[in-house]
Amino acid sequence: MQAALSHRPSAVKEVQFYSPPKGVWERIADQARQLKIPVRIHNQKEKQDAKRAHRGGKAKQERIGHASAKVEPKSPIPLEKLFASAPESDKQEGQLWIGLDTLQDPHNVGAIFRTAAFFGVRGIVVTKNQSAPINSTVYDIAAGGLESVPFAIETNMHRSLKFAKRAGLWILGSSEHAEKSIWEVDRRRPWLLLLGNEQKGLRQLTMKNCDELAIIPSHSEVKSLNVSVAAGILSSILVGR
Repeated sequence: MQAALSHRPSAVKEVQFYSPPKGVWERIADQARQLKIPVRIHNQKEKQDAKRAHRGGKAKQERIGHASAKVEPKSPIPLEKLFASAPESDKQEGQLWIGLDTLQDPHNVGAIFRTAAFFGVRGIVVTKNQSAPINSTVYDIAAGGLESVPFAIETNMHRSLKFAKRAGLWILGSSEHAEKSIWEVDRRRPWLLLLGNEQKGLRQLTMKNCDELAIIPSHSEVKSLNVSVAAGILSSILVGR
């Protein structure tokens, strides 16, 4: 909510509180009012109705936060705009883009957007087919990350990779079957880091179009990581922080 108010205030249509706002919530309410955004504070009956609506009529109890907002979804941007800041030189340390190749869990997608925002990732390419949609769960888990990281949604990842290469990026695929360690990768290059499906990893055609494949070395019998955890480790290494 706070990120949307800062980055896209015109997209915020209403802010709702389920108890009188205090502390940081009071400041958010004041910010919304200054932007002439309606602020609604629910009474006890309205709060219970909101909880029932949040559960969608299901018996299972789900936590509802202290506040919520009605926000228009953020629109994806074209590839040419996403890669507009790609360098002319191939020696630009710390410049990173991420590509998500058929990730299906919105929690993973949201966590990766949050990681991307933290590390200053320039943009994210998301595949459209066989992939999790950019929905309310992604926004919630991203904790504001979607507001600060531009993204494109593409049907054809192969086309996206060709476009990225023309823009001056190098393509790095993350794979537990790669022979090269991520520590051997040249961090001075501007990279488009590709992360694959939670079960199957990167598709074969995607891997064939990578300039390099790299693995996060394991120090035990556990050989793989959750994709969102891997995204955090790889981003930290590639941006040099």
